[in-house]
Amino acid sequence: MRRLVRSTGLGVALALGVCFGPAHAAQPVVVAVDGTLCDITKTLAAGSASVTCLIPPGGDPHSYRLKPSDRSQLAKSDLVVHIGFGLTPSARKLKTPGTVVAVGEVALPSYRGSDPHVWHDPANSAAMVRVVSRSLAPVLPASDRAALQQRTDRAVAVFNALQRWEAQQFASLPSKQRVLVTDHKTYSHLADRFGLVEISMLDSHTTGGVLRPSSLRKITQEVKASGAKTIFAPSATPNKTLKRISKNTGLPIATTPLFGEGIASGRNAVSTATLNVCTIVNGQGGSCDQSGAKALNSQWSSIR
Repeated sequence: MRRLVRSTGLGVALALGVCFGPAHAAQPVVVAVDGTLCDITKTLAAGSASVTCLIPPGGDPHSYRLKPSDRSQLAKSDLVVHIGFGLTPSARKLKTPGTVVAVGEVALPSYRGSDPHVWHDPANSAAMVRVVSRSLAPVLPASDRAALQQRTDRAVAVFNALQRWEAQQFASLPSKQRVLVTDHKTYSHLADRFGLVEISMLDSHTTGGVLRPSSLRKITQEVKASGAKTIFAPSATPNKTLKRISKNTGLPIATTPLFGEGIASGRNAVSTATLNVCTIVNGQGGSCDQSGAKALNSQWSSIR
């Protein structure tokens, strides 16, 4: 039987230590759908569980379709975790004998917005760490749970430190330059946490992604009046639409893309977050603390 755990009722069950899913003598099998969440899960599980990531770095969770190999892993999983909030539509109908946890929905039960990219706020990531930890505890051997709690405490501490570091980076910008111009709404949680103005141009001024002349004029006016110095793209190769907007506004497109949908290739949840923040701060005329970013990454990578 498949059990889909959402925000309602899970907290009580987990707090009581209820064991979901089948118990196995072998190493537990855990499947994480989303890239950022997968790195969190791998870090917390360490060597206590076999963790499979479905969406690779650079993959698009919105359009992801399950492969036969994914279904094979799901068929033997004890636990499946995904963000929820509709980030990955294919995660709504997972077939697995284990428990399915919509981690973001559990961590943020009161959120009623439309942006599922909740991890861009480090406070949300810290909350998700706690949910993943509580979800892992019932499927891990009892002998591993003390170590799991230690890793959880360290992971939460890193995200708390990341939040303080990010606040310092954005505070270094003049208030009128705390602007984030992108194509689609992806960073509202980051913007809300640190007082940025997010301008998601195509979401605000197009219908069906079509950039009409009237839309281009509106975008140009809004961006020029915003205090933005840079347009941030989701790819190292900006599309024609962003190039048109760049030409009309006179603003350059950042040479380093923002990684809004998960972790960057060769990076983890924390180093991707610091990369994004440094890209924004530098692009808006500031100077990012690279040594602090490296220290945070080292702290995260040292969790065992």
